[in-house]
Amino acid sequence: MKDMQSEMMSKHDKIKITVLLLLWMAVFSPIYPELIREWFGNPDNSHALIVPFISLYFILQNKGDLIKTSIGTSAWGAGLLTASMIAYVTCYAGALVFPSRFVMISSLFGLTWFCLGTGMIRILAFPIAFLLFMIPVPHSLIGIVSMPLQLMVTTISADLIGSCSIPVYREGNMLYFMNTQLEVAEACSGIRSLIAMTMLSTMFCYLSKVGIWRKLFLILMAIPIALLANIVRVSGTGILAHFYGDKVAKGFLHEFSGIAVFIFGFILLFILFTILNRKKRDDFQ
Repeated sequence: MKDMQSEMMSKHDKIKITVLLLLWMAVFSPIYPELIREWFGNPDNSHALIVPFISLYFILQNKGDLIKTSIGTSAWGAGLLTASMIAYVTCYAGALVFPSRFVMISSLFGLTWFCLGTGMIRILAFPIAFLLFMIPVPHSLIGIVSMPLQLMVTTISADLIGSCSIPVYREGNMLYFMNTQLEVAEACSGIRSLIAMTMLSTMFCYLSKVGIWRKLFLILMAIPIALLANIVRVSGTGILAHFYGDKVAKGFLHEFSGIAVFIFGFILLFILFTILNRKKRDDFQ
């Protein structure tokens, strides 16, 4: 009888949580159309489409712990939810796009914390926080970061191409060869690789069973790995452009090189993840 009552309570909790999640989705529905357009219309944000599935995987991975943890409630969660909803109304009224999207995730965190309690939120905190990778980086921030990255990538790539005895002249973010020229555009600055590698390193960090310093090191290494991968891409494209013209920088070969560079960066991250997860030394614990 007790088990039956417990099962009924469990079903009641599931219904309550489902209704609240549907209401939460309805409240934030005004920001979905533009968000979806950015996901499908901008290649820099294409990684956002797989983020919910990764978060769901992390939740299912902890299914055993979730079943064992008792459901409660939290005043802190109610406070975060209330503050997030107030911020959302204010940001939406003021047409503040990025903050509106950010508080969508913080409100989900608060809602989960309030409905399920502190024990549950400790398990669900990372999967919910990981959803932040669905939010596109503001164009203003990309504009600030991309130009220095473009110049750095162009400069290093020019030096690497020159070391291969290929005559090349750099001017700004342009590379000039004997029979063609190559522009390192904003899309080739490495922003896309940087965001994707940061997401991957965060995933590996969560899956790691090592100390905090190794996890932090793994996340920070996403930056040089992303830059290295992009420099390899631009340098390789420049070398091919010297021999075969600028057609190699367009169309299928350009897209394929982007995929190849992503795989290259992923392999480097995975190797680093494997090394860091070997037997730990005391100074890293």
